[in-house]
Amino acid sequence: MRRFFDKTTLLTKLYNFWIIYGSPANFSYWWNFGSMALICLILQILTGLFLAMHYKSDLNLAFASVDYISKSVQYGWLIRYLHSNGASVFFLVVYLHMIRSLFFGSFNYPRQLLWGSGVIIFVLMIATAFFGYVLPWGQMSYWAATVITSLFSAIPFVGNDIVLWLWGGFSVDDATLNRFFSLHFFFPFIILILSVIHIMFLHEFGSNNPSGVFFRPDFTFMTPLYIIKDLFGTNYMFIFLGYLIFSVPNLLGHSDNYILGNPLVTPQHIVPEWYFLPLYAILRSVPDKLLGVITLALAILCLLFLPYFVNKFNMIRSNVFKPLYKPLMVLFVLNVLILGWIGGQPVSQPFLFIGQVATFLYFFIFLFMSCSSVIEQYVFRFYAFFK
Repeated sequence: MRRFFDKTTLLTKLYNFWIIYGSPANFSYWWNFGSMALICLILQILTGLFLAMHYKSDLNLAFASVDYISKSVQYGWLIRYLHSNGASVFFLVVYLHMIRSLFFGSFNYPRQLLWGSGVIIFVLMIATAFFGYVLPWGQMSYWAATVITSLFSAIPFVGNDIVLWLWGGFSVDDATLNRFFSLHFFFPFIILILSVIHIMFLHEFGSNNPSGVFFRPDFTFMTPLYIIKDLFGTNYMFIFLGYLIFSVPNLLGHSDNYILGNPLVTPQHIVPEWYFLPLYAILRSVPDKLLGVITLALAILCLLFLPYFVNKFNMIRSNVFKPLYKPLMVLFVLNVLILGWIGGQPVSQPFLFIGQVATFLYFFIFLFMSCSSVIEQYVFRFYAFFK
């Protein structure tokens, strides 16, 4: 069998990637989310292709075409709910994947390129989901497009030109819908290519393990042990997705999006999808528009540069052996959940003040987490000196 694969380079790489890839023998189920995210991406691409066959990216037909897909196309309701709820499950899986990487130090040297490619994929996911949120052309879709695209006007000198380019005119109109549909269709394939690069980085630098200690002897083949383990986690993911589709298909959506978008009627409270709420809370917690956009960009960029903030010579990556990092990580996750709750509340007191405090804590805890390994080293040296 091995001789056959050695004759063909591509087959050899595939064989090495999925069959004999050496994985740490102490993997836990927290390592399932990477493969689950890939399955979600493929599901989104396939369902998106079928929806694009019937969707009309026209100002006067978009809302009606979505209704037509749900009511008249055979199993159109299933494909639509698979796509919309699949996006929510996709983001949930990616968020858990990022939390696992942060907790167990998978972002650290020598895996900084692996982590960086993952953050870039996350940013493209945000853009793709935003473009898709506009396509139904309901009330929330229209006003979300108006509010978010207007943020680019805060950029000095070129901001207004960027907004006009995004709109394709002087307001959110038919050209805007066509552009967003094209970008929403195109970006998932870019994400797929980056995901392949992400997997290549993973196989280049190897997987981290729960103990966070770099060791090679205790490795096992990925197949069949971890393939079966991934399928076990994927099974529960599909059970959850099935519950959303068949029991509460509109639980994570907004009722205003079943009303045709009307530029003359502003919703009382503009709310994005749930996976945007923490970022939305950070954005609106800053009174100044430009500073709000900068703060939002920094909230994502600090994740991108995290591997360069920590001590790369620390051979213990995992949080299991770090008494200071562990509570900080818990506080960071709780603070993000609070930001998500605030993002869904009206812009009024006391929610505005809580959002500002949570935004400050987001950067403060993150900075403290980045420095925690250095602080712990000095504390341990101080303790050992006096002991």
